Amino acid sequence: MSELAGNLARLEGYLARFRESGVQNHIGGRACEAASGARFDTHSPVDGSLIAGVARGGAEDVDAAARAAKAAFPAWRDMPGRERKALLHRIADAIEARAEEIAFCECWDTGQALRYMSKAALRGAENFRFYADRAPAARDGQALPSATLMNMTARTPIGPVGIITPWNTPFMLSTWKIAPALAAGCTVVHKPAEFSPLTARLLVEIAEEAGLPPGVWNTVNGFGHEAGVALTEHRDIRAIAFIGESRTGGQILSQGGPTLKRTHLELGGKNPVIVFDDADLDRALDAVLFMIYSLNGERCTSSSRVLIQDTIHDDFVARLAERVKKIRVGHPLDPATEVGPLIHPVHFDKVKSYFDVARADGATIAAGGRALDGPGCFVEPTLFTGARQDMRIAAEEIFGPVLTAIPFSSEAEALEIANAVDYGLTGYVWTSDVTRAFRFTEALEAGMIWVNSENVRHLPTPFGGMKASGIGRDGGDWSFDFYMETKMIAFATGAHRIPRIGL
Repeated sequence: MSELAGNLARLEGYLARFRESGVQNHIGGRACEAASGARFDTHSPVDGSLIAGVARGGAEDVDAAARAAKAAFPAWRDMPGRERKALLHRIADAIEARAEEIAFCECWDTGQALRYMSKAALRGAENFRFYADRAPAARDGQALPSATLMNMTARTPIGPVGIITPWNTPFMLSTWKIAPALAAGCTVVHKPAEFSPLTARLLVEIAEEAGLPPGVWNTVNGFGHEAGVALTEHRDIRAIAFIGESRTGGQILSQGGPTLKRTHLELGGKNPVIVFDDADLDRALDAVLFMIYSLNGERCTSSSRVLIQDTIHDDFVARLAERVKKIRVGHPLDPATEVGPLIHPVHFDKVKSYFDVARADGATIAAGGRALDGPGCFVEPTLFTGARQDMRIAAEEIFGPVLTAIPFSSEAEALEIANAVDYGLTGYVWTSDVTRAFRFTEALEAGMIWVNSENVRHLPTPFGGMKASGIGRDGGDWSFDFYMETKMIAFATGAHRIPRIGL
């Protein structure tokens, strides 16, 4: 039996429970159908086959989940930090114990290749461990003495929060948001993306089996215009953490406005990687390829524009095209696969449409540029060349395995091109000139920048963007700044003079 065949056989065992009971909501410690009884179907992008029916949550389900989170909040808030730490570590242990099940379900649900999803559970467990270790000190503040007062700060959890996660790498991104919320002492209502609901169901189940009290973490499946709107508008939800499209982020800001919700938005990107002629070109080539074609190009931090200095442009593009043509597209559970199918037919059609847009705008398709025959949402890894920044392929987020190459002649021109988009999430700079790297990164409009590196996440560092790429930062203590309120308390240290009036 081949490795792929063996993986498919094990996958069937993992999917059996979903096919029997569907993907249910989880409210107040109990798996349940939508109050309306409605369901929608989720299909695998690999071959279009039905995976399961999914509870189609609405306002009534969100209300039940929010009330459960509100009821569970006082006890969870007041649990000593060391106890939350121990519990979150138990959740991490339980995630690792089911790592293969999580990875296989994620592959089948999203189309992501096993070579990347095999680490999804481990990264999720790492997120829980990182914030578990910080839970005991989450409320710590500062002492800021003045001449007459001892001023102290302290932090308290904000309350029940809503977390809305996307369909790309949904398991890891759910832990990225939920782990710090729980460590801070908040309770959670989670709405996963409707395109990829499987691992969200596994995750809340794992957490409660590890000992998480009922109601601390609730999951409501459904669509954005139903369950999502109900969550962002609910009065008992104190904050919304969202990862997704910039357009949807703007809608969430409006929906949460009447209840003055705190909102954290991680949105889209059209991220540049700038390759100067003095760079280590072999390493730059590897990084460019990895950051756009891994994870099917479906990630907000992908380097979807490569800006190449004109003195090396033609040779670098030729090497890029040669490598792109060799990328292995295939079944996500085949360990050799580098690019799997796109998440859903709707997204598949969107990505395909840019092949015609590129031709119409006058760009060259140096590699790829077509959908593959047969079932599933497969497209060839694609490289556009001969592009200008005023083309749609250079300005709009495609969110697929599609790279646009643009030449530049000077540092000033590279900076102008790099900043000439609505987004400002990440940037990647390749140069051996340290002074240039300092100049360029200072002026580059991006929340996160890597110099001579691909995206290598370090959990204590801030994660987030500027412009249309979002509001706020995650990571390290920045996450606690969002999920907690800061209080200032001042104690008089003596009988200082108080002004007297009305004598």
